[in-house]
Amino acid sequence: MEVNSRRILLGEVALCLLLFFIYFIRQAGGIIETIALPKEEKKIAITFDDGPHSQYTEQLLDGLKKRGVHATFFVTGEHAEQYPDIIKRMSTEGHIIGNHTYSHIQLTSGNREKFKQELIKTNKIITDITKKEVLYVRPPYGTWDKSFETELNMFPVLWNVDPLDWCSNNASCVVNRVLKNAAESDIILMHDCYETSVTAALQIVDDLQKQGYTFVTVEEILFD
Repeated sequence: MEVNSRRILLGEVALCLLLFFIYFIRQAGGIIETIALPKEEKKIAITFDDGPHSQYTEQLLDGLKKRGVHATFFVTGEHAEQYPDIIKRMSTEGHIIGNHTYSHIQLTSGNREKFKQELIKTNKIITDITKKEVLYVRPPYGTWDKSFETELNMFPVLWNVDPLDWCSNNASCVVNRVLKNAAESDIILMHDCYETSVTAALQIVDDLQKQGYTFVTVEEILFD
């Protein structure tokens, strides 16, 4: 009788140890899974053309700074000359500054040399202000000559998402166009010379951040 009682007791202890072991393994597995499988970062870039604008670009920079977001600005040389302090602020706050020609000229078969000289002139204007080399160019209307890449050591940056913000005074409409089409590793095209665009851009940043997106500059999209 005593032997049977001991066997029962040992069996109960063994069962308790087994249940404890199973519980421990499950808990440890959850911890390991959490450590081993972090959420993958979803990167996206927002870019702004045609500025800087004397009023709206400053408002945009304020909003981006508040949100901890770095963007890429493709500026024209003539506007950079007019507002060097804004260009300097862009650079100081960690944004990338790219070339958008001097006068927003479109490349054609008959103006290649003029287009090239505008790029060179604008590079010098930006570099003189920021003391940084200009590596990126957004050709107006997307028209480009690949030979410029080796001639000028510059990388063209186009876009995946274009909400046509320049022709709309409805910020909500611009926001909806971007949210409908945006995906991981996209480059969003906007402009910093319209009040509606600035309002829409900051709302887009807020909404996409809520969806788990991290805003980065174009180099992280192109070369990571």
